[in-house]
Amino acid sequence: MIFSTGSALLDAFVLSVVAREETYGYKITQDVRQIVDVSESTLYPVLRRLQKDGCLETYDMEANGRNRRYYRITSNGMILLDNYRREWIEYKAKLDAVLLGEENGTDK
Repeated sequence: MIFSTGSALLDAFVLSVVAREETYGYKITQDVRQIVDVSESTLYPVLRRLQKDGCLETYDMEANGRNRRYYRITSNGMILLDNYRREWIEYKAKLDAVLLGEENGTDK
């Protein structure tokens, strides 16, 4: 994708992925990569920051003889994700109006 992904949008992607299912870092990276090109070295600081901010919490579980760190979204994380989703709907409508000549999802 040629469009830049800011930190708020990346946070929204991560929270959305984790809201669908409690999962581990590598899988989160793979899911987010379906949307934007992001490396693990970019994603793990995002996970740590969202955890520090109280939006995600972690727990460890054994997988194939190793501990794997899983992430789950918190109630604060869901509130933030809902805010991101509302903002995205408004932002997308404005983008569509300019880039596609659409207003409220329909052609002008």
